[in-house]
Amino acid sequence: METTSGAVAQAPAAEGGQQVPSARRTVDGYLQAPFPWYGLDEAFTGPRWLMQVGTSADGAVEHGSIGHGDEPSVKNEAGSTGESKEKFAVVVTVAANPSRRSADGTGLLEATSVSSAAWLAGVGLLSFTWPGQMDHSLRDDWLDQQTETAWVLADDLEGSDWSTLSLPVDGVPTPFHYRESEFGWVLAGSTQEGVHVGAYGRGMSAYGLGFAMIEDISAYA
Repeated sequence: METTSGAVAQAPAAEGGQQVPSARRTVDGYLQAPFPWYGLDEAFTGPRWLMQVGTSADGAVEHGSIGHGDEPSVKNEAGSTGESKEKFAVVVTVAANPSRRSADGTGLLEATSVSSAAWLAGVGLLSFTWPGQMDHSLRDDWLDQQTETAWVLADDLEGSDWSTLSLPVDGVPTPFHYRESEFGWVLAGSTQEGVHVGAYGRGMSAYGLGFAMIEDISAYA
């Protein structure tokens, strides 16, 4: 799958359940991005909150996430087998970059693609998931395995695991690759503004969502 080295290395930290508390998340990294950020459109009237940005090997901001709805905890972390009552959707924006040299000229940064957005969204959903009755000591192994599975799925967007869903992006019907699992749903597509958009969620139907460019990300601070 084509994605940036930094995106791969930082995805679990950027999307993970052990991220910094909301009060300490800042808008600084988002403001450094040379691309527009996306979130749910104005039809969504619930809470919105910053998560984390991810950077490439040369320090450039490559992707980041905006949360909507309930701030998710790790599902089944306490060993409960009941369904999570949290309702959330996270929108991941990924810069559409070609393959290029790193700033110091010592390496090659791989291109980003819709698959990059699909993988980051898939890993993001996993980071808030804990299978019922799983021992804490086994979760890392499970997460590694599922992360690899998310990579394989994202690398085959035309495969049978994905369906096509049309959702509005800045008011324009846009095709997305979409899949559901026992943990929630994941989707990914591209915008006319030069970025790829991924999303994941649980408790909120993906079928009624719309996406729009965020005019003023500093309003989230």
